Amino acid sequence: MASSTQTLEFQAETRQLLQLVIHSIYSNKDIFLRELISNGSDALDKLRLESLTDGGLDADTSDLHIVLDIDQEARTLTVRDNGIGMTREDVVDLIGTIAKSGTATLLAKIKEAKDAAAAQSLIGQFGVGFYSAFMVADKVTLRTRRAGTEQGTLWESDGEGTYTIAEAEGLPVGTSVTLHLKPADGEDGLGDYLAGWKIRQIVKQYSDFIRWPIRMAAESVAESAGTDADTEAGTEAGTEAAPGPETLETLNSMKALWARPRSEVTEAEYHEFYQQISHDWQPPAETVHMRAEGTFEYEALLFIPSHAPFDLFSRDTKRGVQLYVKRVFIMDDCDALMPNYLRFVKGVVDAHDLSLNVSREILQHDRQITAVRRRLVKKVLGALKDVKTNKAEAYTALWEQFGRVLKEGLLEDRDNTDALLELVCAASTNDPEKTTTLREYVERMKDGQETIYYLSGENRAMVENSPHMEAFTAKGFEVLILTDPVDEVWTDQVPAFDGHRFQSIAKGQVDLDGDADGEGGDEAKAEKAQREQDFAPLVSWLQTALADHVKQVRLSTRLTTSAACLVGDAHDLTPTLEKMYRAMGQELPAVKRILELNPTHPLVTALRKAHETNADDPALADTAELVHGSALLAEGGDLPDPARFTRLLTERLTHTL
Repeated sequence: MASSTQTLEFQAETRQLLQLVIHSIYSNKDIFLRELISNGSDALDKLRLESLTDGGLDADTSDLHIVLDIDQEARTLTVRDNGIGMTREDVVDLIGTIAKSGTATLLAKIKEAKDAAAAQSLIGQFGVGFYSAFMVADKVTLRTRRAGTEQGTLWESDGEGTYTIAEAEGLPVGTSVTLHLKPADGEDGLGDYLAGWKIRQIVKQYSDFIRWPIRMAAESVAESAGTDADTEAGTEAGTEAAPGPETLETLNSMKALWARPRSEVTEAEYHEFYQQISHDWQPPAETVHMRAEGTFEYEALLFIPSHAPFDLFSRDTKRGVQLYVKRVFIMDDCDALMPNYLRFVKGVVDAHDLSLNVSREILQHDRQITAVRRRLVKKVLGALKDVKTNKAEAYTALWEQFGRVLKEGLLEDRDNTDALLELVCAASTNDPEKTTTLREYVERMKDGQETIYYLSGENRAMVENSPHMEAFTAKGFEVLILTDPVDEVWTDQVPAFDGHRFQSIAKGQVDLDGDADGEGGDEAKAEKAQREQDFAPLVSWLQTALADHVKQVRLSTRLTTSAACLVGDAHDLTPTLEKMYRAMGQELPAVKRILELNPTHPLVTALRKAHETNADDPALADTAELVHGSALLAEGGDLPDPARFTRLLTERLTHTL
């Protein structure tokens, strides 16, 4: 019989905090079992450690385990471990943690919190996992005896005003927590916690990788627990009749691959685990298995898939990896551990020093989590670089799947810009069948070439046929062909690669004669100056005639076969980027561009002669509009007035026949 029973009353502030714990801290009632199993696992760890360090401790560590016991008739669920156990003082100190000093301060902070999320974040910093049992139970009974002692302790409370604590005889070493479940409620699903399938489901989801076996009777306890008299006698004696080992089944796999050395894990095991967490039946392209020790210990097992998921670019796609704390599942899709541009990475991170009650809000501002994230990102980028270096074909396939999102990192992650640029691949004019890396482009640059040339557009054919390409093709300069929408943005924000700045061949001035092999010279400069003088009247007139459409007219050095093209100033938005911003609802002033003329083209030379002969001819203004419109169409732009352009073109064609 229990003796020396004391009934103690919770303080008023503690009662308030306990109600917050029961009703606010967890949105999912299933969490209570995760918390109790985790406590049991900690107790087993402590017994194992103490048995190794204390030679005088008489404790059986041959079969450390946790048992879950369902009693349908009594409506109880018991979580029992044969771990270190507790003394009476331990119970008061550990189970009574909630009544320690600081409660008033915590309550004040919760009341000051501006929203529910902030309040839950504060609660999450308070060690109250044991009390989550009161979410599903109207009474909790705890029995415990510490290894190396003879006296057991019985603790009991309904989670309201009081709790009792007493001595208990005949208890085994370890701790059992019996939950007297609340009446079944269809809305809360409380009846499910007496169903074996529900218990298996919770254990599989939250505690599958706990290192100790979690066992449960293979058949219902109601059928194998004996007579009611036996049960009552066992309860009165303060003992618990557990089913024999032959009636128990182990619910958890205990296969935490991340906790094992990489040398001990087979590729088949990695693939099986990857399939389990990703639901992807193809093997991953690369595996990252790491362990960090020091002030913040954790293990990580990450996978780079071989192909992109269907929702990679969906607004509602989930990102992040699974977070565990000491093999206890905490949350799916922990975005605090993985940036958005690596949202395709799957895996787990198991931290040793976090609270089980940690919230997403806390993680977002935790310095240690930030440090873990930085290291994980470097590991993933390093793994991708290794694939690029050692498995060129495999990397080409990976880039096709994930290149677009990796380039988002050039906008989001300035700390890893250099590492990301090393991964960038792009089509280029060097080889129509293969992509090139930036490193390979730089190695092929002409002597004296300082910039990395690129041209962006909707597709490769449009870019290759652009008038802007003509001089670069003629003089043998390689140009990157960029067709992803994100290319418009990152090339504008990333200054350079390996000291070579990026330059769009559709923006700014281009002087290819002086950009390679020492070409050019005084003679070329003199010819250029003479051309500019000869065409000055026409250029000036066109600039006035097209003032509503262009900001400037000038002679071009980038055209060889086309009559004209449109270019932007070095810092202007490109037309594609302008369209993107407008599509996102951003109002922007119209960006006028520069019209460049090819002084060797027959149309331009004829226009010059016509202007010299009769500058007042109305047909000249129509021709100017046609030249501008043709340049706009050549780059895939939209005509401001297609009907007028068509009419003018028809009239000019008719006039020439």
